[in-house]
Amino acid sequence: MGRKKFTPFVINEIEITNAASEGKSVARYNDKVVFVHMGVPGDVVKLNVFRNKRRFYDARVIDVIEPSPHRVKPNCAHFGVCGGCKWQNMSYARQLHYKQTQVHDNFSRIGKLAFDKIDPIAGCDEQYFYRNKLEFTFSNKRWLTETEIADKTIDASSPTLGFHVPERFDKIIGIEKCWLQNDLSNAIRNFIKEKSIELGLSFYNHYEKLGDMRNIILRNTVKNEWMIIVVFGSDLTHKHSTLMNAVKEKFSEVKTLVYVVNKKVNDTIGDQELHTFYGDGFITEWLGDLKFKVSPKSFFQTNTQQALKLYEYTKDFAGLTGNELVYDLYTGTGTIANFVASKAKHVVGIEYVDDAITDAKINSQLNNITNTSFYAGDMKDMLTEDFLHANGYPDVLITDPPRNGMHADVVEMIKRIKAKTVVYVSCNPATQARDLDLLRDVYKIEEIQPVDMFPQTHHVECVVKLSIIN
Repeated sequence: MGRKKFTPFVINEIEITNAASEGKSVARYNDKVVFVHMGVPGDVVKLNVFRNKRRFYDARVIDVIEPSPHRVKPNCAHFGVCGGCKWQNMSYARQLHYKQTQVHDNFSRIGKLAFDKIDPIAGCDEQYFYRNKLEFTFSNKRWLTETEIADKTIDASSPTLGFHVPERFDKIIGIEKCWLQNDLSNAIRNFIKEKSIELGLSFYNHYEKLGDMRNIILRNTVKNEWMIIVVFGSDLTHKHSTLMNAVKEKFSEVKTLVYVVNKKVNDTIGDQELHTFYGDGFITEWLGDLKFKVSPKSFFQTNTQQALKLYEYTKDFAGLTGNELVYDLYTGTGTIANFVASKAKHVVGIEYVDDAITDAKINSQLNNITNTSFYAGDMKDMLTEDFLHANGYPDVLITDPPRNGMHADVVEMIKRIKAKTVVYVSCNPATQARDLDLLRDVYKIEEIQPVDMFPQTHHVECVVKLSIIN
C-alpha cells in the first residue's frame, strides 16, 4: 500500500519559540517540531505547513499575528525570495545571541565537549555592505514572485541578472539592489545588465545551456579597488569587447577586468582559462599592515574587516614568542600563515589547490616575509611522517579546514604530532565539534571565541585554542 499523500494545512495561531539551523526558526504543534521559514523567535504567527516528515513539519509564515520584540523590518526588497540574509528580519543583537547559542549547543550536544565558557561573540561593526565578493547569474527568463505573478503587466520572458532561487538551478530572481556589497556593486551589475541588452547580447538559457552572458563575479577591497570577472557562454565577439570597454570607461574604480568563456554544463570556472581584458588580472587586499594578492580564482575571506579580527584571535591563541615552528593546515593563499609569521620562527603552510599555494608564496614576497614555506597536496597525503621529518615537528599547529571539517586521517596525525598548542578555526561549529571530540583524548579546550563574519545570516565562525594534555 502506498504512502498516504500529504495535504498542506494551516495552523491559525502558534508561537515561534527558538532559532534553528539554516536560518529557520522552531515551533511545536501536536508534540511535533515545526521548522518555520522567515519566522522570528517570539512571533505569534499563522502558518502554512507545506511538508510533512516523520519527525517534523516544514512551514511558511502566512501572517504575523503578534510580532516578536526582536522582529525588525528588513532593508532588502528581495528578502524572503532570494534565499540569502534569512535573519534580516531579526535585530542584530538577537542574531548574535543565537549564533553564540549555536556554538554552545554544537559543542555541548554534538561534541559533548568539556569547556568552562565561550567568550562573547565578536560582532561586526558593519551589518550591511560588508562582503568583498558576490556572484550573479544571467537568465533569459526572469523568475516571478507571487506578487509579480498577480501583476499582469510584468513579463516573465524578459532577461534578468541576479541570484538563483533556493534549490533551483534554472530559476533566477532579478536583483535591483543587494545590501551585502559596497553599493557600487549594484551600479556595476545594473549597468552590465542594461548594456548587454542594448548590445543585443543573449542572456543564458539554463535549459538549453546556451547564451552570450552567463555570470559575473564582483570583487572589491578595503581601498575600493574592484575586479570584475565576466563569464561568457559563447566565444568572444565585437559585442563582448564593446561591453567590456563600456564598463572600463564607466567605472574608474575597476582596476582589472577578466573574462572566461565557459561552455560547460556547470557554472564553476576553477578549471577554465582566464583572459585579462584590462589591468593586471588581480587586485590587492589589505589585512592590517599586510597586503595580499587576490586573483580571480583566489579564496579570500569575504568579510575583510571581520577576517582581521578572526586572524588576530588566531594569532593570540597561538601564543607565539618568536621561537616556534608553526604548521598552517588548509592555508589557502597563505593569509593566516603570513599573518602570524612575524611572531614565529618559521611557518609551514599546506593546501590542496596549486594556484592557491602559488599566491601564498607571492603574498610572502609582497610583504618581505622570508620565514614561510608552502606545499601543495591533499592534506591526508601530505601530512606524513616523511613530511614531518623533512620540515620538523610543529610547536603550534593551526588548522582552518573547509565546512566539512578535517579528514579522519588528518585528525589522527594531529594526535600523533602532539604539538603543544592547536588553534582550530572553523566556519562550521558542527563539524568543528565533531573533530574536537576526536581530539579529546590528547587535547583539552582552553578558549572558545565565536566571530560573526556574516551578519543577517545564521552562519558563524569559531576559533578554539587547544592545549596538549600532559
